[in-house]
Amino acid sequence: MKKLLLIVIAAFGFVAAAHAAGSDGVAWDKAPNKTNDLPALQNGAKLFVNYCLNCHSAAFMRYNRLKDIGLSEQQIKDNLLVGTDKVGDTMRAAIDPNEAKEWFGANPPDLTLIARSRSGHGGTGADYLYTYLRTYYRDPTKATGWNNLAFPNVGMPHALYELQGDREPVFDTIKEHGQDVKVFKGWKQVSAGTMTPLQYDQAVGDLVGFLQWMAEPNQNNRVRVGVWVLMFLLVFTGIAWRLNAAYWKHVK
Repeated sequence: MKKLLLIVIAAFGFVAAAHAAGSDGVAWDKAPNKTNDLPALQNGAKLFVNYCLNCHSAAFMRYNRLKDIGLSEQQIKDNLLVGTDKVGDTMRAAIDPNEAKEWFGANPPDLTLIARSRSGHGGTGADYLYTYLRTYYRDPTKATGWNNLAFPNVGMPHALYELQGDREPVFDTIKEHGQDVKVFKGWKQVSAGTMTPLQYDQAVGDLVGFLQWMAEPNQNNRVRVGVWVLMFLLVFTGIAWRLNAAYWKHVK
């Protein structure tokens, strides 16, 4: 009995710890689903190559696979290839891993499966990325000069800063259990970027949609085939049921 009680107490402790860990940061926003929107995916691929591929690889994705989102081989060569890369190469970062580790403290992670690996209690991996890329703010106490509400103490600087501009979070102070607690209220635009807030959100949605597609390029085909399979099984179940009734109708 004592052993069972200790197990229950330990389980509650783990749940409480997980809840406390998950309560950090800000609530995740719902990412738009653009995995079927070819123009959005193409724009997301362009943003990925221009702003992400400098540091982050997508080592399990080849450039020529981008033909699946409506790009021709010539368009890939003219607009997306970096340096001496060839259209059949994988998407490797230009940065030297040793230099990256020295600058950021760790080698930037591969992003091929990032949209699948970052799901959690707050939503899908796409929701996390969509929120993360929209919650950067200036923090002079950090080595990079940036911090993030979705990923506090992040080591990565704001790669899309020129597009979004400079913002700072606004907090309200409320009383909770007799203590002052800061609650995120919204954003204050300090300096404008090259995009309006709406345009930036749309661009981030395109980028996240591309990351989501890249994590599972056959996802939409799988869903379409799955629907037809379920329809077939439903029809076949009806046929099998009628055949079973016909075979056994004379058996009492």
